[in-house]
Parts: sequence; C-alpha cells; structure tokens
Amino acid sequence: MNEHVVLFDMDGTLTEPRKPFASTLSSPLRQLARLAEIGIVTGSDLPLLQEQMQPVLTDNSIRYSLHVLPCNGTQYLKPPVFPSEPHSLSESNSMQKQMGKVAWRRLMEIIINQQLRASELDIPLSGHFINNRESLINWCPIGRSATDKERKMFERFDKKYKFRKRVLNELRSELTSATIDNVTVKLGGETSFDIYPTGWDKTYSLRYFENSTVWFVGDRAQSPKGNDYEIFKSCEPRSYHTAGPENTINIIEQIIERIQKEK
Repeated sequence: MNEHVVLFDMDGTLTEPRKPFASTLSSPLRQLARLAEIGIVTGSDLPLLQEQMQPVLTDNSIRYSLHVLPCNGTQYLKPPVFPSEPHSLSESNSMQKQMGKVAWRRLMEIIINQQLRASELDIPLSGHFINNRESLINWCPIGRSATDKERKMFERFDKKYKFRKRVLNELRSELTSATIDNVTVKLGGETSFDIYPTGWDKTYSLRYFENSTVWFVGDRAQSPKGNDYEIFKSCEPRSYHTAGPENTINIIEQIIERIQKEK
C-alpha cells in the first residue's frame, strides 16, 4: 500500500447529496492516484455507493488504488488487482448482532414511534423511512424515496423549525431511558439520521490503514453532530472541510502539493 491514503466522504464531497459523481473530479483524482491510495468512506450502503460512484469504480487510472468503505467503513472492499476483477468484500459487521435482540427491537420501536410523530407534521412522506444497512441504521423522516423537490421542501422546514436538532436530542434521551447506552445518533446528510454502535463512526475505517499517512476530506466535519466530525479530528492536521465537489477539486490540488513536498 502507498505511504499516503486520502479518504473522501461521498455526499457533499465527491457528489451533490444523492447525485452521481461529479465528473469534474475525474482528472484531479487520477492525478492524486499517482501519488496516493484513495478511499471513499460513507454512511451510505454499498449499492448506493456503486450507483453514485460507478465512473470512479470503473476508471482504470483510479480503481487499482481505490478502497471502498461503505457504512462508515464497517464494510471494506479491497482494490482489485486484475482488470476483470471487481472490488472484493473483506469485512462486514452486523449492528443487530452487536446490540443483541432485545436492545435491537427496542431501538426499532423508538425509531418507529418517532416516525409516527413526524408523520403528523406538514412534511413530505415518500416511503422507505428506515434503511437497515447491517452495520448502520439510516432513518429518514420524509423517506429515502423523496424527490429533489420534496427534499428541498424538508430542508427548508428543518432549517426553519430546527426539527432534526430537536429530534436528535429526543432520540438520545429515549435511548438513555431505555438503557441503550452503546448507540450513537448523528445527523446524516441533509434529511436523515445515522444510528450505529458507539465507535462505528467513520474512524472505524482507519484500522485498515494503520501503517499509512491518512488524509481526510469531508463536508460535515465542523460540528460534533456531523458524521464526518470524528474522523476529521482524528486525521488532523491532514483534514480538510469542503463546501462541495467544486471546492474538493481545489482541496485535492492542495493535498497533491503537500504530498509532493513530503516525498
């Protein structure tokens, strides 16, 4: 493995939320791949990562140095070696097994009751509210089937009424009351919540790169409520906060310059 590994968040960093990979990033990533390994670490599951990042996964100038880390890195796919070889899954963890049946069922009850309360509000309801990603639960009050228009509508509602901030505190309080003290709740993207065993945040992915110099780029890193915060702090001073894919291009250029100076 290369001495340097640059890990990227996906939504809001390499793509707009829930959108395909920003093609303007292809050339910068190819240049970076000549100097470092690249990793994509996201709270999204593997099918969604594959859907959004397909151009990168199949780019021969990138894929042989590309580490795929869905579900905060609790699933890990190694780079391929041969042209016909896909990325291969080498680790996968179960949140349900980690928590145990009783705590798992109680957690589901809490989320379902919160969804029922949210359903009484004037927000879009599209379906697919709870997504079990094996090592992480993603709860989206408007549903992951929401259209772009519905997502924007909810984002305005959330900004005005601080809905997710209030619910975040409620969820944490309910988990404490239920003596479920080994679960973390974070804001996921712009419309959802990520719920996972404590310690299974994006820093989980760092265990695969213990002998490397690790860099990180993400968009939800400035607040402890954001799901990039812990790994951002762990990788300092080689961490960058991005405002979106266009900003990520400039950040990659800065990282390339710094790596070249260190070599």
